[in-house]
Amino acid sequence: MGQFGAWTADVYFDDVRVPASALVGGGGRPQPGFATAMGCIAHGRVHISSLCVGMAERLVDESVEYARTRRQSGKLIGSFQLVQGLIADSMTDYYAGRATVLEEAARAFDAGTDTKIGPSCTKYFASEMVWRVADRAVQVHGGAGYMRGVAVERFYRDARLFRIYEGTSQIQQVIIAKALLGEAARG
Repeated sequence: MGQFGAWTADVYFDDVRVPASALVGGGGRPQPGFATAMGCIAHGRVHISSLCVGMAERLVDESVEYARTRRQSGKLIGSFQLVQGLIADSMTDYYAGRATVLEEAARAFDAGTDTKIGPSCTKYFASEMVWRVADRAVQVHGGAGYMRGVAVERFYRDARLFRIYEGTSQIQQVIIAKALLGEAARG
């Protein structure tokens, strides 16, 4: 559906046995591979968040340029207040996403002070944010935004996957709630 620049494939490991000495994370500790994987996923969540912010910036730029140049009924569509509202909402989402990633999640992750809730919060917010921005960009472009060959159409398809990568939005909700609620979340 999207992400054509990133080749993916299924990998199957049938009837494979791995000795304890060869486990990811090494050395026979209980579940060393799981702990290693979770550390990589937390980093990946911050990374995906950054990608979402970059895509949102491009989508805002595409929307602004289109609204500045496209005419409808003899007027630039940028003069229509509803188009202005779509662009303003997208810029606000982008601005909040950028601040969340740079000023909170990435800084705290790099410092080692938050490697769990911050990456989940920023991934959840940024992936939902870019989806909203992409949807608005298609709306600003109208029928042209739905046509192959127009950048916002491709970004719209690509943005959808960010809500799945490195844990779905629903998984992020569970992680965030459990981190905040502790035992109460476990029943």
